[in-house]
Amino acid sequence: MKTRFHVIVMLGVMLTSLSACEGIFHGVYDEPSVNELNEFGFIEINDEQHSGTIYIDATDYTKWIYIDLHAQAIDSTRIENENGVETPLAPATTLPKDWDFAVHRYDSKTNGGKVLETNSTGFDVLIASGSIPQGNYVADIETTDKVTIDMSGMMEGNIVYAKSDYNAELSKWLNVDKSSMPPVYTLSNKVYILKLKDGTHAAIRLSDFKNASMVKGFMKIEYIYPFDAVIK
Repeated sequence: MKTRFHVIVMLGVMLTSLSACEGIFHGVYDEPSVNELNEFGFIEINDEQHSGTIYIDATDYTKWIYIDLHAQAIDSTRIENENGVETPLAPATTLPKDWDFAVHRYDSKTNGGKVLETNSTGFDVLIASGSIPQGNYVADIETTDKVTIDMSGMMEGNIVYAKSDYNAELSKWLNVDKSSMPPVYTLSNKVYILKLKDGTHAAIRLSDFKNASMVKGFMKIEYIYPFDAVIK
């Protein structure tokens, strides 16, 4: 009886220990915390300075995240593997009517806009200049080998891409060097000026691409919009 009692006690201790360990390791791997799930969107908004931060979950290779700076709104669509056509995420939603730029993983595109990479790693110098940076603003191009939608066959050299618009200039904000495994990720830290189709400008900078658990694909984008308002 005494031996059986000790066995039961030890089993109870082991189960309690396993439960505690599960709590310790919960969230360490590729899993966002509850707080992070509730913080997506336009955050840290300062209306007086026309600035803020956009936090998005861009971990899904089959999703475009559409960002509307005018309305401070975010929408998304999925990409179908068969033909690369973008379709609504759910039957109840429609493709966004108004948007300014979009993000797919680390790729980007604009809604009829153009982008300039500046040499500045902060907004202050650009604001102090008192003018919109001049240079070669780059428009989107159509591509069939940039927007990856299926990485399952990567080890066999079989990567599936979608046909899509793509802005090569803004996509410089994060360089992904795939010449070695695992890939090497390098932030440019530079500010990009986005000239929107309505003639206004936004200053944007990718400040991070990982969440607190170091999972890649969680993008933090600092912005000033309209940039025209802060330089006058």
